[in-house]
Amino acid sequence: MKIQESGENYLETILMLRNRQGNVRSIDLAVELNYSKPSISRAVALLKKAGYLTVDENGYIELTAAGLEKANSVYEKHKIIKSFLIKVLGVNEETAENDACRIEHIISDESFGAMKNYVKKLGK
Repeated sequence: MKIQESGENYLETILMLRNRQGNVRSIDLAVELNYSKPSISRAVALLKKAGYLTVDENGYIELTAAGLEKANSVYEKHKIIKSFLIKVLGVNEETAENDACRIEHIISDESFGAMKNYVKKLGK
């Protein structure tokens, strides 16, 4: 199932929060993204319905296998694009971070693949 950019952002944020602090709850998302609790609740419900996450009886959010795969894919794009912008184009880190957040959702697989290969070659 294709999800919108906002859904991808939620999944990526859940992944990053999980990596940073272990457990993730809706309030953690609200604080991290600076969104209202009702907005978070709506998004979580939609992603749960789509099969990307589960919420246990204590309110802890877990990514399903599909959610983890999507989150990892978006996060990988983010890291590669940010690295490309900094290392190849000389963009400052803050700008690269912000631009990567937007580009990661719209870049074609072909362009991303070429960018990823180029960044890998730089690392060698």
